[in-house]
Amino acid sequence: MGRGKIVIRRIDNSTSRQVTFSKRRSGLLKKARELSILCDAEVGLIIFSSTGKLYDYASTSMHDYGVGSV
Repeated sequence: MGRGKIVIRRIDNSTSRQVTFSKRRSGLLKKARELSILCDAEVGLIIFSSTGKLYDYASTSMHDYGVGSV
């Protein structure tokens, strides 16, 4: 028996929302790494938290492609 369908909506409780963000962020970063390794793909991922904190992942250096500060 499969899991029930959930409604995607904003989590009202700020503590629960932060915990969910942290868990999903970790999972998303892991998937990006796996995709880059398994498929030999160049992957870039940028995530901003609700507080404005930046989380990023790049499978290769973006400086190789002229992206970023000089």
